[in-house]
Amino acid sequence: MAQGLAVALPLRVDTVDGVYGLHKDLESMAAQNLKMVILTSPGERVMIPEFGVGIRNFIFEPNNPGTKEAITQRIQNQVSKYLPYINLIGIELFSPNVMGSSDNTVLILKIKYSVPAANIVSNLTLDTSTGTMSTSGGRGTY
Repeated sequence: MAQGLAVALPLRVDTVDGVYGLHKDLESMAAQNLKMVILTSPGERVMIPEFGVGIRNFIFEPNNPGTKEAITQRIQNQVSKYLPYINLIGIELFSPNVMGSSDNTVLILKIKYSVPAANIVSNLTLDTSTGTMSTSGGRGTY
């Protein structure tokens, strides 16, 4: 029987792990869990209607300091409630500079976080213009 911490999402057939691929390290599992909290909208998760940041709900909101503060607060509250093993080091929301001026139609979210129990420091980046989300980091000090 395969050994792992959690099922890797999106689901994929894996002949080594069994029916579905598994996360075998805390770093990849923590990154997946943080992504799920950010991308899940409140009411979307069965039996836990308050779960999730619901970043999609903010896409058509004005790109101003009030909206950025609301997103930051929502992330902090959700991570502290549902992922207490993750420490948020920094949350940065900004619009990229295109040819010397800021593009206010695009918002980039960068979260630096740590998992102290495993000595992991990592970054999660979400680009709303492309819908891409990436992680980077590894073991080390914070």
